[in-house]
Amino acid sequence: MRNFGFATTKSRTVDYSKIDTRLIGYILENEPTFNACLSCGSCTAICSAGNLTNFNIRKLSLLIRLGELEKIHTEIDKCMLCGKCLLECPRGINTRNVIMLIKKGLTIFDIKDQE
Repeated sequence: MRNFGFATTKSRTVDYSKIDTRLIGYILENEPTFNACLSCGSCTAICSAGNLTNFNIRKLSLLIRLGELEKIHTEIDKCMLCGKCLLECPRGINTRNVIMLIKKGLTIFDIKDQE
């Protein structure tokens, strides 16, 4: 077979049996409104930290739901806890509390930054 200089893409299938659900379970237990998040992007659009850095609350939410806890450390420290996202959320999610629960959950479950 000839090599044409390209390869097929890797599978992007998510194996739900391998997802670490400790943090998302902890957040939903203490802030059930987070379950109503549609990832609409309103919080990301208004975010002060997002305007100054590459912080993205939608990406953070995705990382939590996928159980990629090690990657959250670098993202979570960028949040300035200004509360603009809380005011902008059309679903009324207490995003500031979610951020604080993420920080607390990472220490409870002793998740270390792997980088």
